[in-house]
Amino acid sequence: MKKLLAIGEALIDMIPSNVGKIMNVNSFSPKVGGAPLNVCGAYSKLGGVSNIITMLGNDPFGDKIIKELEDFNVHVDYVKRTDLANTSLAFVALDEHANREFSFYRKMGADMLLSEKDINPEWFLDAYALHFCSVSLGEFPMRKAHDRALEIAKEKNIVISFDPNVRLPLFEDYEYLRKTINEYINYADILKISDEEVEFIFESKNIEDVLDSLFEKGVKLIIYTAGKEGATAYTKHVKVYSEGKRVKAVDTTGAGDGFIGCLLYQLAKDKVELEDLERLKENQLKHYLDIANKFCAISVTKEGAIASYPTFEELK
Repeated sequence: MKKLLAIGEALIDMIPSNVGKIMNVNSFSPKVGGAPLNVCGAYSKLGGVSNIITMLGNDPFGDKIIKELEDFNVHVDYVKRTDLANTSLAFVALDEHANREFSFYRKMGADMLLSEKDINPEWFLDAYALHFCSVSLGEFPMRKAHDRALEIAKEKNIVISFDPNVRLPLFEDYEYLRKTINEYINYADILKISDEEVEFIFESKNIEDVLDSLFEKGVKLIIYTAGKEGATAYTKHVKVYSEGKRVKAVDTTGAGDGFIGCLLYQLAKDKVELEDLERLKENQLKHYLDIANKFCAISVTKEGAIASYPTFEELK
């Protein structure tokens, strides 16, 4: 089974001790996070091999991330360290429905300083997929690192997975973010998007209004997630819906990352190659979505992201 690569931010999620806005939180607990890193965590906890491509500060939080990733069997061979910036922090607040509010300490964060010169083509030789998000596509060196990684992935016919993972507090210019996301969709073979993101990205409330344009861009598989309302998969040929699992949510941090990480694991395990994605059968896609929904349902009943993800045995 081939490995998963993910590029982007690795940071510390500061999880609140009580419900309420950030200004009313009594204390925070540090948990390893960052969407690309979470996707690696899901893939590895299920039994796959994953590598995160990022940069961390030479500080205790960077050390914590390295230590916990090793404990979660996420490979850290491709992680760079720097003295020029600290490891990024994301303070999270949760309301009574476990919906999130963010405050980021990331100006500059160490992950933002990874450059195209740090990307090694040899990393991609035995990779199944490269996953990325939009958080690291700002006007700083990490965007160039993405460009180089995506270029290599295209050359080597590796599946490219894109989850926009919109985080508006990180961008002062929303139009820049919208334009950038739509530009990078052109790289994607798999696009994972949530119900909360569709209107911002496409200026339409209905994902089905933009399906044709996404397929024209080259997207082969679209995954639309709606939390407890379930998930829908689209290819040019089929539409498949999987009902969500209703549980009492404790913390939804990393749930969407866990979903796509679990899906990528199943695709890699079944050796679904790039050219096979748009030919997936309805029953096969339904099975993948059902498993990913179950994975997320387990995850949101616990705090944190990777720490809350089930292993393959727990999932069964």
